[in-house]
Amino acid sequence: MEILQTIWTTLTTPNETLSAILFFPFYFVDVLVNMLLFTTILNIKTTRKRKIIYVIILGILACIIRNFIPDPYSVLSNFVIMFALIKVVLKTTFLKSLLAEFIGLSISSVFELFMLRLYFIVFKLPYDMVMTTPFYRIIFTLSIYLCVYLLYKMIHYFKFYIDLGNMTRKNKILFFINTSLGIVSIVTQFYLIIFYSDTMPTGIIITSILSLLAYFFISIYSLLSTDKLNTTSQSLEEAQLYNKTLILLHDNMRGFKHDFHNIVQGLGGYIDRGDLEGLQKYYKQLLQDCNRVNNLTALSPSVINNPAIYNVMAAKYHRADEIGIQINLGIFMDLNEFENHMKIYEFTRILGILMDNAIEAALECNDKIIHVTFRKEDSRHRFLMVIENTYLHKDIDTERIFEKSYSTKSKKTNSGLGLWEVRQILKRNNNLNLFTTKDSEYFRQQLEIYY
Repeated sequence: MEILQTIWTTLTTPNETLSAILFFPFYFVDVLVNMLLFTTILNIKTTRKRKIIYVIILGILACIIRNFIPDPYSVLSNFVIMFALIKVVLKTTFLKSLLAEFIGLSISSVFELFMLRLYFIVFKLPYDMVMTTPFYRIIFTLSIYLCVYLLYKMIHYFKFYIDLGNMTRKNKILFFINTSLGIVSIVTQFYLIIFYSDTMPTGIIITSILSLLAYFFISIYSLLSTDKLNTTSQSLEEAQLYNKTLILLHDNMRGFKHDFHNIVQGLGGYIDRGDLEGLQKYYKQLLQDCNRVNNLTALSPSVINNPAIYNVMAAKYHRADEIGIQINLGIFMDLNEFENHMKIYEFTRILGILMDNAIEAALECNDKIIHVTFRKEDSRHRFLMVIENTYLHKDIDTERIFEKSYSTKSKKTNSGLGLWEVRQILKRNNNLNLFTTKDSEYFRQQLEIYY
């Protein structure tokens, strides 16, 4: 009994050194529960290995910073390191990294403020006593982690996810400013309540906490509303493009059905005369029309299953179709896989520029044809996007076309920046290659994305 009494006395007596030692494992728990929360809310896809590395590195660094760097430098250092690790280790975007830090900071701070005030009201324990007494600090910390974990389970159960992929540049800038101000506001209120909790009236503290909660939830609600509006707008645009595709497909099928008898009779005429050369020519023309119908069936959101890529491809296809250019599509992979290995915004920029160039070049030819292929090569760990088009100027320089302001077209109609911009994107991504080749019939652009 004496041993137990001694242990209890030790744990309930203020001892900053012992508290720091016993608290060491809790740094990793803190990182873990916050990571579960923000990766779930932001729907961050990453590997289990990366998550473990993130927890270990940040847990160790948080312990060192907390115990060896004085405030407020420790807080600032923790912000910077956490942001960098989320971005580098978990492989997220700048905006997602910032929002992840905002979510972890906001929710943990809110729960900590509530628990701190609860301890002060019920047990009459000030902040310093809670933080320096091992037993109180452990119970206090576990209470916060339990609240964060239960919130994570609720969010996971109700699938409360935020998708930032469809946000416009303007909304991203506004959201960045909003999030930055939110972090400043949270830190300010947190320190005011901690240092003045003994002298501030309970009503003021409760008002501060509630305003903090209101700010957080209103910010998230605004973000979700904006995201929902953007998603709805994109879905509407996608539906309009698909509806246009279905109308064309319907008209072509009706045309084939109506003319089927005439098509067969035309074949019979060449067969009766034994005109094999004429039959081959007739068949080639018929096959082109059949391919056009097949391409329309491929121009579907279920086949081109990435919304951003679908919108670009559908818009380019219909533009080409209106001016008499035939686009042949070959899709042999899940296009959503691109998002795991490069920014989809950059991919669609490259796709749009290459398709515009292919359409402009094919338009000058008698045979206006473009072949577009997406495929995956597991043996070489890469994805391929290949765009081939007929072209008129056979002497085109495949190196100079990437120079800034260089163009084979009129300066009045073209700035010559398209392929130069493509090259800038390639320079920013070390897993991308673009090979440009040509032969007597086709000009070829092959984009390689390695994984």
